[in-house]
Amino acid sequence: MANPNPQIKYTQLFINNEWVNSASGKTFATVNPSNGQVIAAIQEGDKTDVDKAVAAATQAFQLGSEWRTLDASVRGGLLNKLAALVIRDLVHIASLESLDNGKAFNFACYDVKSAAQALAYFAGYSDKITGKTIPVDGDFQVYTRMEPVGVVGLIVPWNFPIMLATQVLAPALAAGNVVILKPAEQTPLTALYLASLVKEAGFPPGVVNVIPGYGPTAGAALTNHPNVDMISFTGSREVGKLIQEASGKSNLKRVTLELGGKSPLVISQHCDLDKAVELAQLACFFNHGQTCCAGTRIFVHESIHEAFVQKSVEAALKRKLGDPFAPDTIQGPQIDQEQFDRIFNLIESGKKEGATLKCGGKRFGNKGFFVEPTVFTNVKDNMRIAKEEIFGPVMPIFKYKTLEEAIERSNDTEYGLAAGIVSKDIEEALQFSNSVRAGYVWINNYYGGSGPGAPFGGYKQSGIGRSGGEEGLYEYVEVKTVAIKIPQKNA
Repeated sequence: MANPNPQIKYTQLFINNEWVNSASGKTFATVNPSNGQVIAAIQEGDKTDVDKAVAAATQAFQLGSEWRTLDASVRGGLLNKLAALVIRDLVHIASLESLDNGKAFNFACYDVKSAAQALAYFAGYSDKITGKTIPVDGDFQVYTRMEPVGVVGLIVPWNFPIMLATQVLAPALAAGNVVILKPAEQTPLTALYLASLVKEAGFPPGVVNVIPGYGPTAGAALTNHPNVDMISFTGSREVGKLIQEASGKSNLKRVTLELGGKSPLVISQHCDLDKAVELAQLACFFNHGQTCCAGTRIFVHESIHEAFVQKSVEAALKRKLGDPFAPDTIQGPQIDQEQFDRIFNLIESGKKEGATLKCGGKRFGNKGFFVEPTVFTNVKDNMRIAKEEIFGPVMPIFKYKTLEEAIERSNDTEYGLAAGIVSKDIEEALQFSNSVRAGYVWINNYYGGSGPGAPFGGYKQSGIGRSGGEEGLYEYVEVKTVAIKIPQKNA
């Protein structure tokens, strides 16, 4: 059962398997977005604390260390134990997530289950990361080794805190790396609780460190650190570019980036209209619109446009906003005042630029950061709501005539994270999926099939690299080639 007042057990930094205060003694407030009230004061990590965490991780990664000499199967066992502990404490972790992030408790439970699933999935890979024996010319035996990258910084966002943390933590640890995890300053609670479970599971000191803090201080210290070998970042495109720049100015550390998008969803005339409306609501409004791959450009064929708009408005007006711990709540608050203000700035821009506001566009209630589900029509491709990532419950609806037009307009964006199409015509659907420049394409569903085994990432300015699946695992390894001179080669 949900607990709207979960005990806040951990508010310090986690370095070398110990809970410590920040070197500066500073704290920052983590706030309940449902009412704007402070939940707890969290120790604020900065460069000095990052230096300590990197030193602990570096020590844990030394040749001959406990972590480096563990059998790969034992690494997998530790990850499986961590997954079991997450499931054991599911209700508490989900309650922390709903309190800190504002998402409905039922959805938070799903996120925690997904986090455990990712840990268990990559646990199974731990002793299956294998090299190759390569037949080359001459009397040589050549093989490859898959070795861990080293010290890895994991910077994760606030929209799916526990789930996205484990999606990068699990493959990094499965491959034998050591990590410093920096959660978003808006949502540090579940990352800190996860750290307590890391220690309980039996991971050696220094393998996992957690430094809550701000991006310009703790995050920048991590990305510029000369002894950090890799950064995995999920967040905004602007910060992603700063991280690439920091990599180039420091030690050319490896960088993987997932930077969001402006994903198209095409509603064909060859569709079940009610199903299409349902999928568009999910694509755009899920997680309060705070989803990197949200379908926020809804292209509807002109022959069904008016009917689709009418049904979409009716559906949007029925969505239940309110207390994340109420069992019937579908949509909670936005994450904070800054995001709340940004969403309304974009809503106002839509009205000023000539789009038609069909519903929503206002604050819900008189406390917290709630935004009514908002639907716009008559949206033009050059409007801000058509081009910028809104990260809120705002649905811009466009009209199109031909599939070729829909494909061209879908691709007319700086992003390329995801896309979708709703159509009973499989040839049409496949033509779209083969033509759209996006890393993940959904046909007659949205967000489906997105488990830990499916690689996820984007084209263009939506990022570099993949998370999930074998492709995501190998982001965290180095390939070493070894050639041995032998007396005679025999086939």
